[in-house]
Amino acid sequence: MNNKAKFNRYSTLLKEWSKRMNLVAPSTLDDIENRHFADSAQLSDVLPKDAHIIDLGSGAGFPGVVLAILGWQVVCIESIGKKVAFLTAVKEDLKLDNLTIYHGRVENYVSTLPHDKKIVFTARAFAPLIKIMDYVAQTRMPLFLLKGREISAEIEEAFKKYNFDYELIPSKTGDGYIIIIKKYR
Repeated sequence: MNNKAKFNRYSTLLKEWSKRMNLVAPSTLDDIENRHFADSAQLSDVLPKDAHIIDLGSGAGFPGVVLAILGWQVVCIESIGKKVAFLTAVKEDLKLDNLTIYHGRVENYVSTLPHDKKIVFTARAFAPLIKIMDYVAQTRMPLFLLKGREISAEIEEAFKKYNFDYELIPSKTGDGYIIIIKKYR
C-alpha cells in the first residue's frame, strides 16, 4: 500500500471510529486531509530524518501516525484505552511496522527512555508548553510541537520555570505555529 492509499484508509478508519467515540472534533471530519494530515505532516520539513519520534498524548494519531506513514520510527503514547484501540487498529490495518503504541502515561514512558538514540518529542493538542516541558525536561531531548495562536502566552509561562532557546515557525495550514525547542535547562 503506497502512502496515498494509507492516508485514504486512515481517513476512512477515522470517520468510522469517530461515529463511536470522540477522536477529533466532528466539524473537522470534512477536512481531514488539511486539518489533520497536512497540519501534522508539516513537521516533516523540520524534523531530523534520522530521529526516533515519541509522540506525546497521541489521541487519534496526530502527528504520530502521520509521521510513521511518512517513514519515521514513532512511538505514540496514549493513556486512554479506546484511543489506544483505535491507534492499534490503524497500525495493524496500515501495516505500520515502524509504529509502536504505548498504552500509559507520558511520565511513565519518559522515565524509561534509552540515551543511545536520537529521540525527539512531538505533540499536537496535548498540553500547555510548561506541562510538556515538565514531562520531558530530565531527558533534554528536542521538542517539535504543533501549537495554537496563543503560543506567546505559553512561552511566557514556561520561561518562569525554564530557560530555553526556541524557534517559532508559522503553520502552513492555519493560524498556529510549530515551536522547536532544542536546548532547555
